[in-house]
Amino acid sequence: MDNKIRVIIYGIGAIGSSIARAALGKKGLELVGALDISKDKVGKDLGEVLGLNRTLGITVTDDPEGLFSRIRADVVLHATSSYLKDVYPQLEACIKAEMNVVSTCEELSYPYYKYPELSRELDEMAKEYGVAVLGTGINPGYLMDTLPIVLTAPCLEVRRIKVTRMMDSSKRRIPYQKKIGTGLTVEEFSRMIEEKKITGHVGLVESIAMIADALGWRLDEIQELPPEAVIAEREIVTSYTTVKPGRVAGLKSVAHGVRGGGNVITLEFISHADVKEEYDAITIEGTPNINQKISGGVHGDLGTVAMALNSIPKVLNAQPGLWTMKDLTLPSSTPEDMRTYIQWREE
Repeated sequence: MDNKIRVIIYGIGAIGSSIARAALGKKGLELVGALDISKDKVGKDLGEVLGLNRTLGITVTDDPEGLFSRIRADVVLHATSSYLKDVYPQLEACIKAEMNVVSTCEELSYPYYKYPELSRELDEMAKEYGVAVLGTGINPGYLMDTLPIVLTAPCLEVRRIKVTRMMDSSKRRIPYQKKIGTGLTVEEFSRMIEEKKITGHVGLVESIAMIADALGWRLDEIQELPPEAVIAEREIVTSYTTVKPGRVAGLKSVAHGVRGGGNVITLEFISHADVKEEYDAITIEGTPNINQKISGGVHGDLGTVAMALNSIPKVLNAQPGLWTMKDLTLPSSTPEDMRTYIQWREE
């Protein structure tokens, strides 16, 4: 087991950096390249960019084609943007370099609903070049789609599904708190919604479409409501700012899957700085009913990092093509050494 799984990190922002650090601690993985567009990072050693007390001998570059021509990797861990149209050229470059891809792009988690043509192109391209492509993360990718799908397994009938993610944003990194409008006036929040500077939670539509596909439901439509401001009732101090009463503490994003004139799938993402209890809850109305609650919730950043890394063996063992979490083998944590799983599959 001398051959390690060779990995390139594409995108060294908050999530990409965390994925890179975690990958360094995973037995069986070897980081061999790093890509980013930030002028503050390009040309520097990856160890320096990650804030390590050592160099890694990997220079961050903004030239994917140049890197791919020099370095071969088994998989690219991709974390640059939430939107498929923005990342499509990046994915195309990875695929044509014959490298498998695990991406945290939210819209890639189930792109068939919004982008059927781009999805077909990615699938055909991946098959042509013999690689597998997956979009995943904690949400979308697990909590609001894969986990509810698995929980329906003991149901003879499923009539409705509701998933609620209640998250204390005051514990999250500062860019995230800023992203959801923490501390803004209601007027400022509304203006930023109109200007699409605040978009709410990206991925609710994709999660609903994935659940419906897994259950064989043909939805009439998917309704995504505009993000709603959650207003502070008291003064709240976070690592980012002090939220005065009457100002925005965070937001609520809701989407519905509509079938037969009713909401059969409802996803609620609630994140603000005054959450009293964090949890992830899944309610399935069916035969039998199922109610699942994860007290304390699952940490979003850590969960996304783990999902990206734990998906590597699943993707390397998959047939070429564009896949979603519902298509691959049952998700799980990986062995101490990922090569153990790969070798076992090959035998």
